[in-house]
Amino acid sequence: MTGPKLNEKSFVAGERSGTKASALYVHTGAWKARVVLNLIRGLPVRAADEVLQFTDREVAITIRKVLASAVANAVHNDELDAEELYVKACFADEGPTQKRFTPRARGRAGRIKKRSCHITIVVARLDDDRLEVVQAREARRTAAGRRRGAATTGVASRRARVERSRARATGLKDGDTVDEALVDEALVDDQVDDLTTTEVSTEAESDSAEAAEAAEVAEAAEVAEAAEVADDKPATSTDDEPAADEETN
Repeated sequence: MTGPKLNEKSFVAGERSGTKASALYVHTGAWKARVVLNLIRGLPVRAADEVLQFTDREVAITIRKVLASAVANAVHNDELDAEELYVKACFADEGPTQKRFTPRARGRAGRIKKRSCHITIVVARLDDDRLEVVQAREARRTAAGRRRGAATTGVASRRARVERSRARATGLKDGDTVDEALVDEALVDDQVDDLTTTEVSTEAESDSAEAAEAAEVAEAAEVAEAAEVADDKPATSTDDEPAADEETN
């Protein structure tokens, strides 16, 4: 066996119909494949592909290829839209098992079973109600991605505005471009202007603070001087009374 073989054809079994793809003789156990298949059963093909892409199991690589093959069969053979498909059924059947042995102690042999499985995925078109839900969800995701992209274009828009202003200043015609060095220089000038404005405002605030502090000091000195004058006046009048009494005598 050189590798898994794909069996691709339309699948009709009773009331269950759809487009299927199979991988035969995959060198892994069926239970290992079923663990991954249980993750994508019933999902839209886009969501199923994302799940398989980030599933940390080796068999997920093979299952992803089978899913892509089933979608391709539905598009080319049944003329269906890939965006309207979902995983209708997926299963893994037991394949032939190769029996080997490994030597053990005292002449005994240990059993080795190299299992294989057949993986089958069936895709079909979503019904109208569920298709509307899926399309609305995709539209919301797309709108959210656009909003995130618009939030990161601030620098680019500013660069374009600077380039247009430089073009008008240098007299360039419509369609001409300004050298990148000039644009970078303009951006640097804007940043320097912003820093200069910040420094001027900081110096003004420090000057006003120093003036207020000097005014407070001057006011405190005046209050202290007035207090000293008030204290000196009563002492002078008290000293003059004995002198007046002596003159009277």
